Amino acid sequence: QLQLVESGGGLVQPGGSLRLSCAASEPTLDFYAAGWFRQVPGKEREGLACISKAGGSANYADSVKGRFTISRDKDAIYLQMNTLKPEDTGIYYCAAGTGIVTKSYRCDWASLNYWGQGTQVTVSS
Repeated sequence: QLQLVESGGGLVQPGGSLRLSCAASEPTLDFYAAGWFRQVPGKEREGLACISKAGGSANYADSVKGRFTISRDKDAIYLQMNTLKPEDTGIYYCAAGTGIVTKSYRCDWASLNYWGQGTQVTVSS
């Protein structure tokens, strides 16, 4: 069973940047599409970005479009977060799946069925 481990979270000031990483227990992530989610207390988990297996296709939620960038190499999935806002505070999870996650201009979140434990991101002055 694929295991995922997120890292890179922390405390950052508004307007700052962070880069999250998601590493896998298998030698390569080439066979998995992936995505990043955010969980804020009292709110539903929100899908933020998804990326295809080959990395040629990526889609974003409106709330992060233009500020966040998802990318990948064979070893990990990344989320570059720029111009961070206090409302970006939350626990960030990566997820992966063997299906197709990028569908036209949206993400098929249900296709992602392997999850990490999450990393806390706090945006505050």
